[in-house]
Order: sequence, then C-alpha cells, then structure tokens
Amino acid sequence: MAWLELSFAIADDDTADLLTDALGEVGFNSFETNDAMLKAYVEEDVFDREKVENILQHPFFQGVKWISTLALAEKNWNEVWESNYNPVVINERCRVRAPFHEPDDSYEFDLLIEPRMSFGTAHHETTSLVMELMFRYSPAGKHVLDMGCGTAILAILAMKMNALSAVAIDIDDWAFGNAIDNVALNDVSHVTVELGDVRNLACRTFDYALANINRNILLTDLRFYAQSLLPGSCLILSGFYEQDLPAINEEATANCLTYVEHISRNNWVAAVYYKR
Repeated sequence: MAWLELSFAIADDDTADLLTDALGEVGFNSFETNDAMLKAYVEEDVFDREKVENILQHPFFQGVKWISTLALAEKNWNEVWESNYNPVVINERCRVRAPFHEPDDSYEFDLLIEPRMSFGTAHHETTSLVMELMFRYSPAGKHVLDMGCGTAILAILAMKMNALSAVAIDIDDWAFGNAIDNVALNDVSHVTVELGDVRNLACRTFDYALANINRNILLTDLRFYAQSLLPGSCLILSGFYEQDLPAINEEATANCLTYVEHISRNNWVAAVYYKR
C-alpha cells in the first residue's frame, strides 16, 4: 500500500483542527501536528489533488500554505503502529489491549481490540470519553446502536456490560471487516455488524445509542438517530470540539432530545441526551 505525506504550514491550533476535519472527509486518515506544521497522510490511490486545492480555497484556510507532497517508502504500517500500541485503562474498570498484550485479571472488563488502524482503540479522547459515560449511563438491559462503530469497541463494551443486543454500523469497508473480527475476538454474542449509514436505521428502534463521528455528520444525521430511539432512550455523542456543543445541542433539541451533561478532555467532548 503506497502512501503520501502532505505538509502544510499553519498559523494556529484551531486552523490545524479545521484542516484536519476537512482533509479527513476527503480520504486522509492520519495526521501529525508539530509547531506550525501539519502533516497529513493518505493512500496514493485515494489522493485527489483537486479536492485538497478546493479545501484550501476556503476563507478559513487563507493563511495555510501547502509546502510539499512526499511519496513514502512502502512499509508495514500496521506493524509500525503495533510497536507503539499500549493498553488503555478506563475508569480503573476496563482495560483495552491488543492480542499481543498479556491479560490482567485485576480489571472488570478486558477488551481485545486488534489495532488495524480503524478508529476506536480508546487511545483517542473521544472514544475514552464515551466509554467513561457508558459507566455512568449503563447500557445493561438495552438494545444498543453503535453508529460509526470503527473497531466496534463501544458495541463490545456494551455487551460486556450486559446489553441485550448491539448493532454496529460503519460506512468504511476496512472498519466493517475489523469490527467483525473484534466481535469474534471478544467472544460476544448478539452483535450485528453492518456496512452502511443512516439508511440502515429504517424501521428499526433502539433504547440506547452511541455515535462517535465528526461534527458535520452528527449535525446531518442526528435526526435519523432520534427517529430510531424510543422515548426515554439514552444517546451519547462524541467526535466534536467544545465550541461545537451549542450547535449539536440546538440540533438535538429540534429532534426531541434533551441535553443532560457533557465531559471534555483536550477540547474534545462527549455529551449525553435523553429522548423525550
């Protein structure tokens, strides 16, 4: 698999965050920020120069300079990533590890997640924040929706916490395959992994939902999540910044969802809502 590294000179962290979001929507899936430089990585066959140029024409990015495009030498990127993959502990109750880590029986929940670069290993703040909220708002006895499931880590934790069932949906082929493998690896039953988007929700209902996606998708799809939730259901959202919370809350309120609380870390947010 051939990869490209694009380097951009950026003025500030806010610009870097906005550019990361925009590039993520056109196929880039790894980023590195250092001082006034953003490096973005994309598979060579996915890269579309015109789309990147169109993004940089937006007024938000007037101060951004595209410095270079570098073809990277082929290597086993999963092997490189695995060498830097450490277990994550959530609330001192749950340990997320890869199969090459030794188990630790001192934790109530032991989750095995194969690190294949699908989103959702608990290393990112949004995933760990949602998991923290799941311990406050238990999915036990619920039929759970995990929207934009990535590795299916949230659906797996829900089942470990005695949920009745879980449907894990992702639009990405890579995540879909990885989620299926992780469900099997954790030996959890009553989890359905699906390739798709909100169209998969038609004529289905849930009483607990999780969506760790980006701001724009949440604002577009929140009405479909709400339509699939029964009254009194819990919805936990993440994947956005603190400055985005008012817009998310406004859209939630418009769709019969009541804001309960949110937690944040490093400007990332996870928020809880109940269906009225």
